Amino acid sequence: MAFLGTLCLILVLTTLAGNLSNRLGVPAVIGELLVGILIGPAVLNWVQLNNLVSLFADIGVVILMFLGGLESNLQLLMKYLRPAIVVATSGVIFPIVLMGLASWWWGFTVLESLFIGVIFSATSVSISVAVLKEYHALSTREGATILGAAVADDIIGVVLLSLMISLLASQGIQTAGSQPALALVLVEQVAFFGGTYVLVKWIAPYLMHLSERLVMASSVTIMSMVICMAMAWLADIVGLSGAIGAFFAGIAVAHTPYRAVLADHVEPLGNAIFIPVFFVSVGLNMTFDHFLHNLGIIVILTVLACLAKLLGCGLGARLSGFDGTSSAVIGTGMIARGEMGLITAQIGHQAGLMSESDYSAMILVIILATIVAPLLLKQTLKRMPKSKAVTEEPA
Repeated sequence: MAFLGTLCLILVLTTLAGNLSNRLGVPAVIGELLVGILIGPAVLNWVQLNNLVSLFADIGVVILMFLGGLESNLQLLMKYLRPAIVVATSGVIFPIVLMGLASWWWGFTVLESLFIGVIFSATSVSISVAVLKEYHALSTREGATILGAAVADDIIGVVLLSLMISLLASQGIQTAGSQPALALVLVEQVAFFGGTYVLVKWIAPYLMHLSERLVMASSVTIMSMVICMAMAWLADIVGLSGAIGAFFAGIAVAHTPYRAVLADHVEPLGNAIFIPVFFVSVGLNMTFDHFLHNLGIIVILTVLACLAKLLGCGLGARLSGFDGTSSAVIGTGMIARGEMGLITAQIGHQAGLMSESDYSAMILVIILATIVAPLLLKQTLKRMPKSKAVTEEPA
């Protein structure tokens, strides 16, 4: 029952903050992120990131990415698959090099610097999806490239994390938990994407048609949620983000006759409870412990975290034939960091590779970059010609 009071507080404040953000012309997610910082350990300390808040936040990101999949055009995603891979690859190389060199120059060891580069190589596209949805830019070639690059980025992130764990083990540094062999992880992920094709082509249409025949209220919506949660669970099992599984579940369901109905039913459910909790949970991670002591490296790494993705992904987009404005949209759409960076930082902290002070600084940089990302994405989207900002609705 105590959590219900916390939930009421979060929903009231995020509604007010979203309203204020929209009136100021700022993406609504910014207000929701700032609410998390305000009521969390960083300022008022009214709400902590406990198991229930984390659970609602996890469901929130799954529903958000499912909705992103519902609004995506699979043909457009496939068409821009090659640019997406180029964008993801260059967007991983730049943070590792730039942030690794900056960390080494600041006084970190070579291994620590490499680890910091890996922390900031991964993108969390969930917040970018919210901004793209808000500005009706998901079904554009830029939106398709960002989403495709996020999938490739997630796979590269898993590979890099596995390699870093192996490197730590070779240096005699123990990490928490047992890690599966990289080859096995890659085989599982290939099997997952193979199963995704089968789901899109045959399983989802059959299950959705079957659910319509059930004498049960909201049976179609329930079946779509079963597909969504199952795909998120399977993605997590093979080492990918659950958000990626939910995204492909949304694509699978979108290619059935029920897409419009589901969008009307699932979006209010997500926006009413779970999605605001997800955005607040990002802010709840922030604390100002050791802030003044680490102010220099926090400022440097935050600037580089934004520039590395902007330049790296933007360069990848330019090499793939996008113009300057579109490249800027793609670059800013890949700036936000999230769960993969937090997981990597936590592994480094648990292994003793990072002190408590350095760990707090890394978490703060991840959150600051995530707050800046929607603001930059909005500005670049405003520069796009209106004819390019929205394309036809997905089939």
